[in-house]
Amino acid sequence: MEPTNSSPFNAEMSEDEIDLKEILFRYLSHWKMIVVCAIVGLALAVFFNKVVTPIYLVEASVLIKDEESGMLGADIFESVGFSMPKNNVENEIGILRSYSLIGETLNELNLNVQYFEDGLLRKSELYLTSPILVEVDWRHPQLTEGMISIQPTSNGRFMLVVEDAGFYLYTPSDPTYKTEVEYLALQEKEYSFGEWIIGESHKFRVTNLGIEDGIKTYVKITDTSALTETYRELLSVSTTNKLATVLNLNIELSSRKKGADFLNKLMEVYLRRELNEKNRTADNTIFFIDQQLSGITDSLSFIEDRLESYRSRNNVFNLTDEGSLIFRRMEELEQEKSRVELSLSYYTSMEEYLKDEQLNDLISPSFIGVQDPLLNALVVSLAELQSEKVRLSASFSDETPAVREVNSKIKNTQRALAENLRNAKTNAQNSLNEINDRIARAESEVNRLPATERNLLSIQRQFSINENIYIYLLEKRAEAEITRASNYPTHAIIDEARSQSKPVFPKPLLNYIIGLFIGVIVPIGFITIRDLFNTKVSDPHEVEKKLRVPLIGLIGHSPYESSLVVKNNPKSVITESFRNVRANMSYLTHSQKKLIVALSSSISGEGKTFCSINLASIYAISGKKTLLVDLDLRKPRIASDFNLVNDKGISTYLSRDGHWKPMIKPNVMPNLDVLLSGPIPPNPSELILQEKFVTLISELKEEYDIIVLDCPPVGLVSETLEIFKHSDINIMILRQEYSEKSACDYINSLHEQNGVKKLYTVLNSVVNKTNYGGYGKYGYGSSYGYGQNGYGYHEENIPTRGWKKLFQRSSKK
Repeated sequence: MEPTNSSPFNAEMSEDEIDLKEILFRYLSHWKMIVVCAIVGLALAVFFNKVVTPIYLVEASVLIKDEESGMLGADIFESVGFSMPKNNVENEIGILRSYSLIGETLNELNLNVQYFEDGLLRKSELYLTSPILVEVDWRHPQLTEGMISIQPTSNGRFMLVVEDAGFYLYTPSDPTYKTEVEYLALQEKEYSFGEWIIGESHKFRVTNLGIEDGIKTYVKITDTSALTETYRELLSVSTTNKLATVLNLNIELSSRKKGADFLNKLMEVYLRRELNEKNRTADNTIFFIDQQLSGITDSLSFIEDRLESYRSRNNVFNLTDEGSLIFRRMEELEQEKSRVELSLSYYTSMEEYLKDEQLNDLISPSFIGVQDPLLNALVVSLAELQSEKVRLSASFSDETPAVREVNSKIKNTQRALAENLRNAKTNAQNSLNEINDRIARAESEVNRLPATERNLLSIQRQFSINENIYIYLLEKRAEAEITRASNYPTHAIIDEARSQSKPVFPKPLLNYIIGLFIGVIVPIGFITIRDLFNTKVSDPHEVEKKLRVPLIGLIGHSPYESSLVVKNNPKSVITESFRNVRANMSYLTHSQKKLIVALSSSISGEGKTFCSINLASIYAISGKKTLLVDLDLRKPRIASDFNLVNDKGISTYLSRDGHWKPMIKPNVMPNLDVLLSGPIPPNPSELILQEKFVTLISELKEEYDIIVLDCPPVGLVSETLEIFKHSDINIMILRQEYSEKSACDYINSLHEQNGVKKLYTVLNSVVNKTNYGGYGKYGYGSSYGYGQNGYGYHEENIPTRGWKKLFQRSSKK
């Protein structure tokens, strides 16, 4: 019967078809290792959750509002082509994360010194609960980043020990640049509490706040520059969505209280900075008015004394009706002149500020009494643009698009303001000239009054002028003070800082899942990679797919020392597997009475002799007269397995004259004779190729029912192919975890290229996998009820260890 592409016990299967059940069983066969690794993964996850410092998420939120442009002249300012500046959410995010704002926040919180204590598995931070206080003189170079420990000894003293020597040297002259240094300058010895510990690279002191004897407290000092960079990386500022102006602030720290304090202080400093920018104009106005008042106050006091003296000396207290009329008219002119002169002084000061780029000193014209809507809008807008630039410059460089846009608006507004100031100054000068002319005409009328009244009028007029200016300036100063006091931040805090009760890191459940996943995936990955790079024959199903000749049986891995398994253990699983092979062969040969079976392999060591001996034995115990012939003339094994003397045999018969019967070793077991190879000849190939060998095979077939030929490996010698021509069934032996997968291709080539007929395959030394479905369809396992899990037919059950199945095994057969 010619071999087909599949076993007679299977329907044909596509080579590309994936057997998921087979893959599952392949991994389940290593379930013990997978379970152990999963437990180890879970244990590592538990340990990680216990050891790692928990990190908590602290959140807060701020509302960013655009300033309402309800100021006087805003519509006029926009009508001339300038847009009022508005807050940009992205800019505010940059400001909140700016180095200067975070640095100022940290300085106010004084977070440069961290305190820790020993825990069960890790050090825990002591925030606001430290039993000691370390004061650092930052005007002196300091050792930072490393860690020291403080442990009280006795008599108000403590022992200082360096725990982590990774120190950097901070220098006040260049706070952003630090160099790694040795800690040798910091002596490990006893110090007194309250004593300044001074060295070239450090200056600090430790104050006892109630530390107990024997308790060790760890201290880590960090400079503000490094601390600011750390908190900038930890701080996250984002919007709830693209259209919203609510900013969410969050930070992840090991101390919830510290995180809340930091965010609250950050928002406080942020709003305070904004308010200071808003108050800048009012502060500049008050400063300008105070400068004007300082000169007027002296003049007013001097003229008041002069008026009082003149009245007393000349006994003149009131003016006549005509003088009073002239005085009131001149008083009005002088008041108007004072206002115009004050405006001219304001315009001149503003021009100087613009010329010198002193934009922070701008004064709102409305505070001085200048009622010019466009000028007022320009000044307010320029002040706000300058404040915006200051805020942006704290976070962004001058090349940033936002800063460049603000600078462009500032330049345009400066040009418009300078032009407006020139026009206003010209108009004011014209008004002043007109007022001076009117005053000159009024003074000509004064000359008609008596000298005493004329002098009194002059002095009283000077007093009235200064008094009115003084009162006017006091009113404007009060208005500026009121404006300053009424200012409040545009933005607002929505939510104070709050912390979640559960840490964001580690996440115990997630870590358990990851640990379990890794514990499972690592052994599976190892098994997969091992199988991927494994060039040895392993899975019978894979072997069957690669072979284009039938796989007629599996022979289990033998745990016995002797190769005579069928003879010595007739009820073993191995014996049963040979019975199944015999049954399959009976099906293939249609119960042929006389049968010659040739067994070979691609290389030595695959178990062809083991299979030959036991296949012959299984026929013998069934009552068939059987002959086992050892044709491996180069490396005979059968004699040693049966404890026979290999003094004569095939080589003896083929090289001499005589009959073959004296060469037979009869009855090595009931119904089984053995024809050994004989002494190793110098020319085994030539002996086998003789016509005498063909005659021998014919005569033996007449004498015996079953002849089993143990041939040399077909992949190593050439005569095996000639032997195959005289056999009824040719069987190639493969050995699990020993034979190369390329051996399947070689077997295929024997059938397709070398024309070997009636070629079949048996897989030897298969590990028992019946617990997971096994390979029962090949006659080894539980599918047909005769395996070790079947009807209890066998006398022993020898388990195979899972760990031995994982690694490459070395076996006798």
